[in-house]
Amino acid sequence: MSPGIEFNCLPTAIGSMPNTDAEKACSLIARYLPDLPVWPQLSRRTNLENMYVQFSEGFPGVVVEGEKIYVERTEDFDAELERLYYADDENNIEGFGVSASHAEGLYAFKEFAKKHPVMVKGQVTGPVSWGLCVTDREQRGILYDDLLSEATAKFLRLKAIWMERFLRTIARDTLIFIDEPYLASLGSAFVAISGEQVKALLNVVLSGIEGLKGVHCCGSTDWSILLNCDIDVLNFDAYNYADSLSTYLTDVNAFIKRGGTIAWGIVTNDEDMLPGESVNSLFDRLGEAMAPFTREGVPFKQLISQGILTPSCGLDSLSEDAAEEVLHLLKQLSDKVRSKYVL
Repeated sequence: MSPGIEFNCLPTAIGSMPNTDAEKACSLIARYLPDLPVWPQLSRRTNLENMYVQFSEGFPGVVVEGEKIYVERTEDFDAELERLYYADDENNIEGFGVSASHAEGLYAFKEFAKKHPVMVKGQVTGPVSWGLCVTDREQRGILYDDLLSEATAKFLRLKAIWMERFLRTIARDTLIFIDEPYLASLGSAFVAISGEQVKALLNVVLSGIEGLKGVHCCGSTDWSILLNCDIDVLNFDAYNYADSLSTYLTDVNAFIKRGGTIAWGIVTNDEDMLPGESVNSLFDRLGEAMAPFTREGVPFKQLISQGILTPSCGLDSLSEDAAEEVLHLLKQLSDKVRSKYVL
């Protein structure tokens, strides 16, 4: 973990945007998130930018049919699997990148980031969520196949290495998030694996990232598992689930003290709720989300200095106008926090 990076509540985003025009999405990001920009995932442009399909290229036996993605044990399957394991051993990312057809926003982002920001954010789908959404022929998540589960973590580790190297051609420093929406269902019948398995899978992927690394989950989960993974940043939905993190005060306190950053997902991505919010209401809401930690001895100044602000989750479910309003509010909120508390 890096010692106490001072983000000072800079704004950034989860990644997904409702736009189908990559240049427009990048232009919005450059306008509202200039200091910590993120490349946009554009799932409405094509199904290939769905967060599971987007990171599927190169996995042994993978087949994409519309909305479905599954693994077929073809004649070449064992040889492909062996190649994956060799590549993982050697950190060889050849054949494990993300092509422009699957991430137009990523490649457009490279052109829009010509001012060379100090740091950029990227994201890779996490092994638990990916392993549940990619299935075998019987529509059972490959997460429950021991061999394929291990292969998934190694595969996504190579994707993370590739992503970090790609983004380092844009900026000196990078922050890579592992996106794990399905951890919100941890402990249910849908995610029937142990916390130790989750931690082990995540740490394999995280081990491929040399710079700053984080995990994003947009619901309530067992935060102690993530807070004790090898991460620098924990991103959570502080708009809807602030109380869920405050029940892990000891773990959060230890995480902050060893230099960890909380990315507060404080601006709603619910289009119906958005008109009722303002910079002032979100400022108050952020203070309420931080209050349980300050009462337990975490210095408020440390929460601010080591904090990042984000939307509560991705923005692809919103209209384009609403998504821009979220980014606008996010930038204004960050400016207010920074002007009030950051010297």
